[in-house]
Amino acid sequence: MSEKVCVIGLGYVGLPLAVALARDVETHGFDVDEGRVRELLAGHDRTNEIEEGRLRSSALQITGDAGDLPAADFYIITVPTPIDRANNPDLSIVESASRSVGRLLPAAVAAGKKPIIIYESTVYPGVTEDICAPIIEAASGLVWGQDFFLGYSPERINPGDREHTIDKITKVVSGDRPETLDAVAALYDRVTTGGTFRAASIKAAEAAKVIENAQRDINIAFINEITRIFGLMDLSVWDVLDAARTKWNFLPFQPGLVGGHCIGVDPYYLAHRAREVGHDPAVILAGRSVNDTMPDYMARQLSKAAGPDARTALVLGLTFKEDVPDLRNSKIVDLVASLRSHRLDVTVHDPLADPQVAQEHCGIVLSKDALSKKFDLVVLAVPHAEYLEMGADRLKALATEKGVVADLKNSFACEDFWTL
Repeated sequence: MSEKVCVIGLGYVGLPLAVALARDVETHGFDVDEGRVRELLAGHDRTNEIEEGRLRSSALQITGDAGDLPAADFYIITVPTPIDRANNPDLSIVESASRSVGRLLPAAVAAGKKPIIIYESTVYPGVTEDICAPIIEAASGLVWGQDFFLGYSPERINPGDREHTIDKITKVVSGDRPETLDAVAALYDRVTTGGTFRAASIKAAEAAKVIENAQRDINIAFINEITRIFGLMDLSVWDVLDAARTKWNFLPFQPGLVGGHCIGVDPYYLAHRAREVGHDPAVILAGRSVNDTMPDYMARQLSKAAGPDARTALVLGLTFKEDVPDLRNSKIVDLVASLRSHRLDVTVHDPLADPQVAQEHCGIVLSKDALSKKFDLVVLAVPHAEYLEMGADRLKALATEKGVVADLKNSFACEDFWTL
């Protein structure tokens, strides 16, 4: 009997995984976003993770109707796990996906299968077994550990990264019993040449995911804090970092805005669980506080650099990182709002962001003709390749005679540009 896999959620994480699995396993992909499904069926991936030719030639079977999914051996849940307005974990999407999978399980069991549900969504330790398992049992009428089994394999997708792709990275795997772990490891070993690492437990695998990103968040927060300190001393943090990097064990982090769906979110999951078990996550939340206040800090510094007579500003780039179209949790949105609070008329340009998504979800209208105008302040906020290809002189030409060009990530290392 040939194995079947269903991937639930076809975003940044699910689509690359499903396409990789479909090379030698019958794989079905499901997403609740009908527009997303139509685009994928037409060969277009709005996340730019899978090119059109590869998507069209893939054996992956895509549907927006859960009823089309077959009885499968593996159900892999790769849905988003965001935070709410109070920075608490929002598990509603993963809970909904668990219910959907639960409703599919009776048919799989009736077909003689012992289905394994694998979670890749970022969660805090305990969610898979303590929250999702009961939901699946209630939706299916089946018993965990008898009729179906659980695994966890944290996603490690880095949007826009063409080096650390799903088929090359080490995949952490876990299972609720040794036989489950063997099956989960065997499945992912078929996907990646990087091999699998067998975590001691599902909770250990869940914890590994959240600390990977919390560690980066804290390191970036340290650099952001010293950026503020050195700014008070009229020291360029970039000059300091250039010198410090000559030490063999110095970690090469840079100052910046920490957004996106991982580094800016995962620490709150860990902090939430820490408080539940009675610990004050002081270091984790201190790092978050520093990084969350960087847009306001940058806006103040930019306003000061532009001078009291500056009236217009151009922000180049709105997505959360360079060369990706993802606007989720982009801190550039906060930067724009802060600049406007300094009485600057701000125009925003981004060649990759979807204008409709920017307006509906960020409240920002993207300009189409900004690159043909001049501004008192030009801020290279997200160094997309298109902006780098323009060159320093072209960026300078966007500024008025007394205008200032700011290069937030020091991409050009140009003495004429303002940097942190």
